[in-house]
Amino acid sequence: MAESTEATASAPPAEEKGPSKRALEKAAKKAAAKAKKAEHALRPKENSKPAAAKPANVEPVSVFSEGWLNRVYHEKPAKDVRTRFPPEPNGYLHIGHCKAIAINFGFAKYHKGVCLLRYDDTNPEKEEEKFFTSILDIIKWLGFEPHDITYSSDNFDKLYELAEQLIEKDGAYVCHCSREEVNMQRGGPDNRGPRYACAHRTRPIAESIAEFRAMRDGKYKAGEAYLRMKQSLTDPNEGNPQMWDLPAYRVIEKNHHHRTGEKWKIYPTYDFTHCICDALEGITHSLCTTEFQQSRISYDWLLEQLDMKVPKSEEKGPMQREYGRLNLGGTILSKRRILMLVEGTTAEKKKEDGTVEKRSIPPSVRGWDDPRLYTLVALRRRGIPAKALLNFVEELGVNDALTEIQPPRLEASIRKHLERTVARQMLVLDPIKVVIEDFAAEDDQEITVPYDPKGAIPGERKVKLGKEVYIDRTDFREEDNKDFFRLTPAQIVGLYNVPFAIRATAVLKDENGKVTEVKAAKAAGEKPKTYIQWVDAATAVPVKARQYNSLFKSDSPNALDWKTGGWADDLNPESEVIFENAVIETGIKGLMKQHTLNPSGSSDDLIRFQALRTAYFCIDVDSTEDNIVLNQIVSLREDKAK
Repeated sequence: MAESTEATASAPPAEEKGPSKRALEKAAKKAAAKAKKAEHALRPKENSKPAAAKPANVEPVSVFSEGWLNRVYHEKPAKDVRTRFPPEPNGYLHIGHCKAIAINFGFAKYHKGVCLLRYDDTNPEKEEEKFFTSILDIIKWLGFEPHDITYSSDNFDKLYELAEQLIEKDGAYVCHCSREEVNMQRGGPDNRGPRYACAHRTRPIAESIAEFRAMRDGKYKAGEAYLRMKQSLTDPNEGNPQMWDLPAYRVIEKNHHHRTGEKWKIYPTYDFTHCICDALEGITHSLCTTEFQQSRISYDWLLEQLDMKVPKSEEKGPMQREYGRLNLGGTILSKRRILMLVEGTTAEKKKEDGTVEKRSIPPSVRGWDDPRLYTLVALRRRGIPAKALLNFVEELGVNDALTEIQPPRLEASIRKHLERTVARQMLVLDPIKVVIEDFAAEDDQEITVPYDPKGAIPGERKVKLGKEVYIDRTDFREEDNKDFFRLTPAQIVGLYNVPFAIRATAVLKDENGKVTEVKAAKAAGEKPKTYIQWVDAATAVPVKARQYNSLFKSDSPNALDWKTGGWADDLNPESEVIFENAVIETGIKGLMKQHTLNPSGSSDDLIRFQALRTAYFCIDVDSTEDNIVLNQIVSLREDKAK
């Protein structure tokens, strides 16, 4: 547990009296019972059975050894397990992806198999190199190493060849219908109307082949032609929209691809690419979230059409199974909405008189790694350990149900991990100087203080104590209050690890009446009601500390008005509170020598510590030795208001 905010002293001892007769009798009975138990323990245990030996090499229980994932493995108990993590390189991963990474890499590792990282790079309009780099960094930061790094684009030639094969089998056709026409063929906006085929569905195979090659050669612009799979669109008994003639290929205007250059003017869709790449790469277990549950039928259908999977069997080809995704309340994870926060936006709202009101909304955060966001790059920068996130996923378990949690539950799990793993430091966010006037020069001393008073974390540091110290402004009041146990003119307070308490004797203020300095004296021999953190003024290290709160005032920001900009009115002005003049003890310099000040994107070697009575912090990656910035990771205890 974290150190308590205030440790109330015990009451002074009452006048000593001898134990009562009843107490003596009770103690005697207890001693006799203890002696009898000891005597019995010394007798040979002739009739007792030997304790069962603990089986050797027993695997600890995990999400992979039992439950849903264990059942998935036994549906297809492959000897050589191969899984994959297939992100689209069009944005930064968020906390939900942490679960996907942990499951896919962890499943393979548990079954002594391998996991691939496959970039699903089939949309050159949205892909950028920075996303490729960030995804690999995050995977390594979480402690995993891909067996191989592949790209869907590695298979573009083979995918095109298979698309022509599918047309030859009368399993696909080129369609020239507009998006609106296709929508009506699939039952209209609500998918409940009658479904019907367009004229292109029955065109001759040779004609579809010719038109598909024309698409490839640049004859058509985006939206003028699609290759559609000939599934079960017209079957009235087929209620799965994933079988209603999905597109397999489309024309993309921006056709420069980061790996294939200008070669392709057409690109395969996810529904065509994903299952085929799984089969080509020998994936045994294709694990994805339940939003793709309906896609399992089209996944199997396409592989069966191409003779890459045996119908109604898992013996040949990959097996897709779906687990419940991880959603986090109180924030947003949508790439499009986070982009509005990062870059700002212009919102339009139609007024009653028919005119359009435009509203310019500036950026709300500093970037995709702003610690107030829940992208994984932001959580890493905030200082959350990778191991804490993996432990959190393990605690939640894995099944096919949606996991919806609120930030306080995540924070509690992180707090539990940090409490056992980080050193303690004394940090003062809003300092007031205290001058201990009767502190003589010969009283100057260095106090040896352990990094963890409970001994769980090895190491110690030297803390200088001089005549002038800083305490936090919140730890001093000019007026007494029965519920305030810290420093007042009439109430003493203890300083952590200092052999005497202090009492305030005078107060200095500036022209605005703000307290700037407290004169104090030793209160030797007196026991204070509580102890507070402090920092020696002569050796204090100046830092800038950033504390974080919810980015939005609402508990459900996804329900806000994201079309006309109403969401901007719900931004919390206190989401980031900056203490420009904070100070910390010199022990922070020792921690900085033990770690890398600016670790790489895949490193988890951040400098983290518990600031006594304040919060858990880390040193921001953009800090220098002379300009230290601290990010709050989590508070010491949960805010009950949450």
